[in-house]
Amino acid sequence: MPESGELRIVAYEPRHAEAFRDLNLAWIEEYFEVEDLDRRQLLDPEASILRPGGAIFVAESPEGVLGVCALVYEAPGRFEVSKMAVRKDVRGRGVGRRLLGEVIAGARRLGAEELSIVSNTVLETALHLYRAFGFVERACPQDDRYARCNVALELRL
Repeated sequence: MPESGELRIVAYEPRHAEAFRDLNLAWIEEYFEVEDLDRRQLLDPEASILRPGGAIFVAESPEGVLGVCALVYEAPGRFEVSKMAVRKDVRGRGVGRRLLGEVIAGARRLGAEELSIVSNTVLETALHLYRAFGFVERACPQDDRYARCNVALELRL
């Protein structure tokens, strides 16, 4: 991991739009197909994530943007942790762990009582990280937000 003083978790700004899109497209295209909701969130995060009451966190260092993660507002007290991506060349260096910790702290500041994640079992490393933070499995939502969902998790705050 970059020296702890070098890694900063900051709030999304328009200058992060390209990194938010590209980091997420990289993992989605590696394992799955890009879906309509992905396109909406990645092409216009301000309208689809921020304006409805969500937030985006960005891990950056002198090396540039290393990771991103969104909190998508679902209902009062409930957010979805979504679009978490870490640059491939820095994976395994604690960036994702630090980022997720800040996302959870940010969710608390926004009044979240519960966080949800929809994922897929092929993303073993990500699932391991979520479980390490206390997320527990639950049934996948009955909606059709993501065709790739075969596992869902939640964390009560």
